[in-house]
Amino acid sequence: MTAATRPVLVVIPTYDEVHTVERVVRGVRAVVPAADVLVVDDASPDGTGDVADALAAADHRVHVLHRGGKQGLGAAYRAGFGWGTAHGYEVLVGMDGDLSHQPEQLPAVLAGLDTGADLSLGSRWVPGGAVSNWPRHRVWLSRCGNAYARWVLDLPVRDATSGFRALRRGVLGAIDIDQLASHGYCFQVDVVRRAAAAGLTVVEVPIVFVERECGYYKMNGAIVREALWRVTAWGLARLVGRVRSQTTRLPYVRGNIRGER
Repeated sequence: MTAATRPVLVVIPTYDEVHTVERVVRGVRAVVPAADVLVVDDASPDGTGDVADALAAADHRVHVLHRGGKQGLGAAYRAGFGWGTAHGYEVLVGMDGDLSHQPEQLPAVLAGLDTGADLSLGSRWVPGGAVSNWPRHRVWLSRCGNAYARWVLDLPVRDATSGFRALRRGVLGAIDIDQLASHGYCFQVDVVRRAAAAGLTVVEVPIVFVERECGYYKMNGAIVREALWRVTAWGLARLVGRVRSQTTRLPYVRGNIRGER
């Protein structure tokens, strides 16, 4: 049984994506008809939740989780994955609701799990991966951010910030997802670092990330600062833990103290 034929839930967090959410949901349903979709909407003022409700009313495989307000990407994924776990899905997928993650690439991301991996990342920065219509500063920010996270945390991947990913249900328990405190995009890094620390297998599948054509870019300075300080703090904690571990393993050597008999 392949990942795509198991009970699959595609979780799509949304905030002000009224122009794209229908195209994303219909695209997912077309390329992986056996998959269910959960739109997690943070009370979008533009009517995204209403469009999602209409899609759910017309298709029993589409579901909507309404939240009281904008609480961050990490909180949206925790809620969506928790809903999926409670409803018995074996494979959980995260993807954006603005068409930057193209639905037609979903089968390839799911196929990453068929190699025996626990977590499959749709990667922009491996051979075959790319970005389309990105300004130069976005490319620089993503590449440098990923390089920094890979160096500080010793991560085995090149695109830890990718939000297009598929994971087995057991990953959520192994990484204790309810304890993840990240609110913004560093939630994605947190999942990868915890999965690697737990000894889980992570693979990267090349994707083409397409710049959104409508709506507005959600990244801001506060999100970047949260990612920077959290990754740095995780790196320092990792370094301290490694030093302590090495110290406790040092053998006791009797000192050659003057006058000792």
